[in-house]
Amino acid sequence: MTPDLVGRRPHVPASDLVGQLVPPPHFARATFDTYLPDPDYPSQAAAQEAARRFATGATRRGLVGLRPSSSGRGLYLDGGFGVGKTHLLASMAHAVGDRAAFGTFVEYTHLVGALGFAGAREQLAGFALVCIDEFELDDPGDTLLMARLMRELTDGGVAVAATSNTLPESLGEGRFAAEDFRREIQAVAAVFSVQTMDGRDYRRRGEIAFPPPASDGDLDAIGEASGGTVADWKALVDDLWHVHPSRYGAYVEGIEVLGVSDVGPLEDQAQALRVVALVDRLYDRDVRVVATGESLGDIFTPDMLRGGYRKKYFRALSRLAAMAEA
Repeated sequence: MTPDLVGRRPHVPASDLVGQLVPPPHFARATFDTYLPDPDYPSQAAAQEAARRFATGATRRGLVGLRPSSSGRGLYLDGGFGVGKTHLLASMAHAVGDRAAFGTFVEYTHLVGALGFAGAREQLAGFALVCIDEFELDDPGDTLLMARLMRELTDGGVAVAATSNTLPESLGEGRFAAEDFRREIQAVAAVFSVQTMDGRDYRRRGEIAFPPPASDGDLDAIGEASGGTVADWKALVDDLWHVHPSRYGAYVEGIEVLGVSDVGPLEDQAQALRVVALVDRLYDRDVRVVATGESLGDIFTPDMLRGGYRKKYFRALSRLAAMAEA
């Protein structure tokens, strides 16, 4: 039996944060050749080729002027959930190897918080390629921070690749007074060339559907199995307040199957966004999820699914459905 999830307080020393900037287990073997573009959406094959070229250029850092290079430039993969953006981002990181850093947006902002801006910039400046998954500007502080970091990294010759479901010039819309930070948002947008990826969610290829809720007996079996742990839904959601989202990967480390009891709708946006971050880290680690109570498909309220974070919520539902069927 795996130790309880609720109550974990993982601590990652600041000195280890940079070393952990690698693709997660789910994408540990992602390559350009294993990405299978949907033939009905040519933009996917175009993005695959653009990412391959960009990674090739990033490996040539230091040879600027001798060969074509991606150094000092950015590639932005824009598109809906389930079209393979993270797969291509991880493929770029693997192609560049040890000279690439890979992390989520929140992990980079946490890195700056832990090392200070100058320290984080110095560490990241040593890479040929910095990959940022789930790039999004959710608040003014992030906007100012990332605008400066992107500018200084690319000015220093570092290639930056990012994924997002929002075009660069539309970052922050519906989340804060984005117009007040238009200059900073435009500075971020100026770093990147955009490659839009159209298509359907490859995990579903249709409607997102969830299996019926499990039984209490199913959860008992999970709790007794190696790699399995069970948590009460409300206790788990409440516990997320006590763990920084950048540590959610460490929070779920070692869990193979997560049983969740008495699932119900989330109460507010802050809860929902933390659950989204948790779902992403569970998905990264190929954790199977089994739940009792209401359907996992109903945890986000209709208002949430119509609001400024709706794309994040639908991505989380798609990933949850895949983990619930695993």
